[in-house]
Amino acid sequence: MTRTSLLSFVILAVTLSACTFDLPIKSRTKTVNPAVIKVPPEILRSKSGNPTSYIVFGKRYYVMDNAHGFVQRGIASWYGKKFHGRKTSSGEVYDMHAMTAAHKELPLPSYVRVVNIKNGRTIVVKVNDRGPFVGGRIIDLSFTAASQLGIVEAGTGEVEISVLNSPGSEKRPVVRTIPLVENIAENVPLFIQLGSFGVELNAQNLVKHLHDLNEPSAKVYKLTDAKGTFYRVRLGPLYDINESNAVVIRLQQKGFEKARVVLRD
Repeated sequence: MTRTSLLSFVILAVTLSACTFDLPIKSRTKTVNPAVIKVPPEILRSKSGNPTSYIVFGKRYYVMDNAHGFVQRGIASWYGKKFHGRKTSSGEVYDMHAMTAAHKELPLPSYVRVVNIKNGRTIVVKVNDRGPFVGGRIIDLSFTAASQLGIVEAGTGEVEISVLNSPGSEKRPVVRTIPLVENIAENVPLFIQLGSFGVELNAQNLVKHLHDLNEPSAKVYKLTDAKGTFYRVRLGPLYDINESNAVVIRLQQKGFEKARVVLRD
């Protein structure tokens, strides 16, 4: 290489190091972690997708009035190309590359933290759609959200979801309805009690009503002691106090003001 050619090569290299294909350094796109989403302080319910209740495949679902403090654990799935470009329940267009999700009962939109129980990965998604209407699944993630969580290949994964913000939520701590001890969340089953009756038929009627309100875990528990025989209507068991309090809130929104967390006895 001649001296003149070498000088030209050095000048070219310096020039390329100061720009990216004619794009000024200040204009370069920054890489943003999709899990870091700034949740707006106030959000309004979407004009569509928030009926009091709705029916899918013959089953009725109830949309929460207030999802503050809601925590849920279960199976997450994801949906992609088949629905890409279609309208969601909230009216927004589904984008499989956005950080969004579908839930059966949360107000639309809601912002939810999702944690993969297996690998500990955490994301934040905007819930703007309804679903999944498959037994045992609690949330349907967009393709990108599922990718960030590491469940695309398997198709599903066990997760815990917790609401960060939703329409109408109030900034107040969750009221704990029972005193906590160190091992209660891990070893002691919790129940939500809605009533205690001396007549079994009354308890069975309440259970039937709860089942109609999409509370399938409601059962009658018989107790006989020195005072007599009682039939208690309870939901459970649960093993997390935060989830238990969230269920109490949900039941109170459905009109069961006396719902409370109790220990098994």
